[in-house]
Amino acid sequence: MPARIEDYGLIGDMQTAALVSRDGSIDSLCLPRFDSDAVFAHLLGTEEHGFWRIGPLHPGHRPAPAAVRRRYLPGTLILESEWETATGHVRVTDFMPPRDGTPQIIRIIEGIAGETAMRSTLRMRFGYGRIVPWVTESSDGRLHAVAGPDSLWLDATVPTYGHDETTYADFTVHAGERIAFTLSWSPSHQAPPPVPDVADALETTQKYWEQWSSHCTYNGPYREALLRSLITLKALTYAPTGGIVAAPTFSLPEEIGGSRNWDYRYTWLRDAAITLSSLLRTGYREEARAWCAWLVRAVAGDPEKLQIMYGIAGERTLGEVELDWLPGYEDSRPVRIGNGAAHQLQLDVYGEVAMTLHAAREAGLGPGETAAHLQVKMVEYLEQVWDQPDEGIWEIRGPRRHFVHSKVMAWAAVDRTITLIETGGASVVHGVLDRWRTLRDAIHQQVCEQGYDSVRNTFTQSYGSPVLDASLLLIPQTGFLPADDPRVVGTIEAVQRELSTPDGFLRRYPTAGSAVGVDGLEGDEGAFLACSFWLVDALAMIDRIDEARALLERLLALSNDLGLLAEEWDPTRKRPVGNFPQAFSHVAQCDSVLRLTVDGTAGRTL
Repeated sequence: MPARIEDYGLIGDMQTAALVSRDGSIDSLCLPRFDSDAVFAHLLGTEEHGFWRIGPLHPGHRPAPAAVRRRYLPGTLILESEWETATGHVRVTDFMPPRDGTPQIIRIIEGIAGETAMRSTLRMRFGYGRIVPWVTESSDGRLHAVAGPDSLWLDATVPTYGHDETTYADFTVHAGERIAFTLSWSPSHQAPPPVPDVADALETTQKYWEQWSSHCTYNGPYREALLRSLITLKALTYAPTGGIVAAPTFSLPEEIGGSRNWDYRYTWLRDAAITLSSLLRTGYREEARAWCAWLVRAVAGDPEKLQIMYGIAGERTLGEVELDWLPGYEDSRPVRIGNGAAHQLQLDVYGEVAMTLHAAREAGLGPGETAAHLQVKMVEYLEQVWDQPDEGIWEIRGPRRHFVHSKVMAWAAVDRTITLIETGGASVVHGVLDRWRTLRDAIHQQVCEQGYDSVRNTFTQSYGSPVLDASLLLIPQTGFLPADDPRVVGTIEAVQRELSTPDGFLRRYPTAGSAVGVDGLEGDEGAFLACSFWLVDALAMIDRIDEARALLERLLALSNDLGLLAEEWDPTRKRPVGNFPQAFSHVAQCDSVLRLTVDGTAGRTL
């Protein structure tokens, strides 16, 4: 079975990514893009669905041992794993060079002391683990696996052999010796990719990441954690377009054994917009500029029908299907690819986009006339639909509701666009500005009247509902109300009281177990890490600094030994769940670190 979620490390080339477990097995990899078919799908199935393990050879086919230590080379995405055996000490270095044509995974085995018997086990399976490729050996010793439009090329500095539709290499590495494997993808109709210079690729990759990391302007007490989050966010950015995927994985469960399993290999406007804020605040202006350009391209021509998510190149069709041949991570079914939520109505997205473009302008990026026109067109559409129920920030699959967070973000979209017009960034016909000022006031009044429970002194998840929602913590960050407003303070305290797990982390909202809940789904989920970081921010904004800092420390401890965060935390099993690593979690971590160590106690409004 696959490893626990926290036992994986991430490597990538900013066009796709792979997960490497503690035992040296690559169990998840899609090629050539984040959203392409998987060639290794062991993570969601069995070894029959594809993997590539390199580690010490154990007699009798015993389970492969876990590395005794592992780390990223400082400031990079180069992963080192070390094993100590009875006869020797060995290190495996895994990385993907920033792509210049051919996507490659390079694995270097280095003897540190003594000698160690090693084995490489490569089981290539195309089509999400369903298709066994045809494998041949060329005259120069390169292995070639082909199926349909895809092909893989294996280059190794030791002999390989095939058995049971699997490619093996058994070898002994001595102290001071290096052995290398490279797996390259290419379209099956094209000539083979060149044999890589492994040493040069390692040096180039290390220099790339070290130079990129050197631009980080944060030098506070949590620099290591924050920089690892930024590197992870960079790794989840599709370099050709600037689109940022929510995670490199699909269908990792929010509840072990449950059905809340979704494909996150797409660009959510919400996640990417919040990511841009963190990048701007830590010195990464080019990434922020690239995302703004991606946004304009993705939405161009149809801003009134803004989708909540797009493909990494701006694709709009993300049809959801189930892969019934994969049993799912720890029997969590179904395994889904695509995402049917792409065409939901989520009014909050308009606010997130408007707030992001506002932040970009304040930072001097100047998104330009096209972005300003886009923002105006969004509010023209929002003016017609803001008072409708929607599916909300959490993409419910039940009946639409009047979610308070959606209305607050609709208010934010109108507010930031009014500011854009007032400062000369966009022009509208006579009378529109006054009409939108009236609209802004109307939304504000409706939320305060229909979304607020005066008896409990808290805003609620939706109009007329007693249920609370962690997204309410964002109200002061939008500027809708100041942090010291008694209604905001009451909401923060109520959310903390009613949605906290026993260990003090936050659920998004109550779930219904075996019954169908407000989200239209059965089952439960863990504490949502981004929401827990939002609580850090909210506590800091109401001057409960010591409590905020203590919660931040506990949240930082939930990252794995490599500094990676999942989507959620299972408070019962005490383990991470959900897609991994999760951009939303890493962005929220960055924001909380910056709020506590840079912004001070003052509430910072985007």
